[in-house]
Amino acid sequence: MSDARALLEEYVSAGKALQLATVDETGAPVVCNLWFASAFGPDRLWFISRPNRAHCVNLRADERVAGAILAIELEDLGQPVRGVQFVGTARELAVTGIDDDIAAYVGRHPSAANAIAPARLASGESHHRVYRIDVTGWVLYDEVNFKGQPRQDVAVS
Repeated sequence: MSDARALLEEYVSAGKALQLATVDETGAPVVCNLWFASAFGPDRLWFISRPNRAHCVNLRADERVAGAILAIELEDLGQPVRGVQFVGTARELAVTGIDDDIAAYVGRHPSAANAIAPARLASGESHHRVYRIDVTGWVLYDEVNFKGQPRQDVAVS
C-alpha cells in the first residue's frame, strides 16, 4: 500500500494553486484561489496578497481556514481524483523579521521577489503582505492509490 504522508507531501509540493476558504463577518464561507509555497515539519503554507482583499480582511477577524489543492490536470468527468484538503489557522505576518518566510515563498515563486522584498515591506512600499497558514489537519483524497478508501486522514508533522 502507498504511504499516504509521502503522497500528501508530493501532491502539495507539486500543486500549482490552492483554494482557501475563510469566514466573513456574517459567518459565511468565502473561497479564493492563491499561488502558494509549502514546507513540512512543521506543516506550513504561505501566500502573498494585498491586505484589503476579502480573504485577508476575514483572516484578521477569524484565523480559521480550510482549503484544497488539486493534484491532477483536469481532463474529463470520471477521471480519478487526487488531491489534498487541509484545515488550520492563517495570519498576516509582520513586515520585518520574516526573512525565512519570504525565502520560502520566493524560493517557489522567484518572480515575487520584488513584491515582497524585505526593504519594500519594511518601508511600506509593497502593496502585498506575506501570510502563513499553520496546518492543523490534512486529508489526502486519492482514488488512484487508495481505490477502496480514497479519503485518508494524514497526521500533521
